[in-house]
Amino acid sequence: MKDALIVIDMQKDFLTGSLANAKAESVTKNVKEKILQYREQGKDIIFTRDTHENDYMQTLEGKNLPVLHCIKGTDGWEIVDGFVQAHDKIFDKPTFGSLDLAEYVRLKNYQSVELVGVCTDICVVSNALLLKAFCPETIVCVDALCCAGVSEESHRFALKTMGACQVVVQNANY
Repeated sequence: MKDALIVIDMQKDFLTGSLANAKAESVTKNVKEKILQYREQGKDIIFTRDTHENDYMQTLEGKNLPVLHCIKGTDGWEIVDGFVQAHDKIFDKPTFGSLDLAEYVRLKNYQSVELVGVCTDICVVSNALLLKAFCPETIVCVDALCCAGVSEESHRFALKTMGACQVVVQNANY
């Protein structure tokens, strides 16, 4: 059985662009170290990329979060430099959670998957709960030190929510 690391939305717009915040930028070093650990162990690394089109502001999400971000093909859409290698799998997702990612993990029959990235309270929690639904026998973990939320309060709340749904939350301080 294999294990995988899933890196959620570590894109320039979330770290230094239109939706940047200091907490998201501060976990970048931890995420990079986690990626290196998994690479050294020969484990799979999977990335998600929040992906919107030019009509984003007309979508339901855009009307509720009216900040242009992660527009496909822009610099802000790109994953942080140095994170992705040619053989890594990337899922472009037009919304918070990725059904394609959940199905891929199910088909790969991973023993465990660990999620890191941003935003804990939106895309990390959405994907963690989809994975629990699609892969009930796969251990799903989240490292709190490698995730950042929109706010510290919503980050903690999302960690508690995931824990209540049998996601293993590591390094939580709530």
